[in-house]
Amino acid sequence: MIIGVDLGGTNARAGLVDNGRILQTEQAVLSNKTSLDDTLEQLFSVIEPLSRHDIEGIGIGVPSVVDVERGIVYDVVNIPSWKKVELKKILEDRFGRPVYVNNDVNCLAMGEKMFGQAAPFKSFVTIGIGTGLGAAIVIDNKLHSGLYCGAGEIGYIPYLDKNLEYYGSGMYFEGPGTSAHQAYLSAVNGDAAALEQWASYGRHLGEVMKIVLYTYAPEAIIIGGGLSNAFRFFENAMYDSMKDFLFQSTLSEVKILCSSLENIAIVGAAALVGSNK
Repeated sequence: MIIGVDLGGTNARAGLVDNGRILQTEQAVLSNKTSLDDTLEQLFSVIEPLSRHDIEGIGIGVPSVVDVERGIVYDVVNIPSWKKVELKKILEDRFGRPVYVNNDVNCLAMGEKMFGQAAPFKSFVTIGIGTGLGAAIVIDNKLHSGLYCGAGEIGYIPYLDKNLEYYGSGMYFEGPGTSAHQAYLSAVNGDAAALEQWASYGRHLGEVMKIVLYTYAPEAIIIGGGLSNAFRFFENAMYDSMKDFLFQSTLSEVKILCSSLENIAIVGAAALVGSNK
């Protein structure tokens, strides 16, 4: 058995994984992200109950650039206390098992390739939309990570007055008394203002899709992350904003799909252990 960990900008989630099946999960909200010690303790708290089992190792996906060889995490934008964290060493010292660290959306892509929507495709891009926005690129069945897993950090491309991440992630919904989760609940109840906000979000996400298509021309784009649950509320607007994509023959062939497995990022993180044996 393997422990897979999905560290997001809001939550830490871990699962006990056996041959792609999740047997048990743990979750914690990152309540004090300005403190490295506090966030590490919350990370430990989701791993600890699972580590009591006979495990081979721990795989963890983090929303940042990563020195994969040394397991060092750098500059986690949505967790400001994580500037340089020797995560592999910290977790190995704590739990006494081999630890493998990679970018969170890379883990999502690995999970999708092995167990999810990406299985039929040789070349695809996975886009994670949640607290932040990131992408993972698979070309000819090989993950293209780039230096320090920096390939796919499209969220930081300048866009309008900010960047793609602001308009293509949960940040777009943040405000006094509002959040993406609240906008989702309101849309489910048919609230017109919320439905329009999701449509506006979809138009921005369509711009993200066009950038991915122009850059990589993948066979498929897999959308994952927390906001993908609201796909039905922004799907039409997203496609409408893609109508000016120059190569319509390409657009007619590419498959844009939503991740269908809730904990696919945990399974993908666990797969880091098997792939590094």
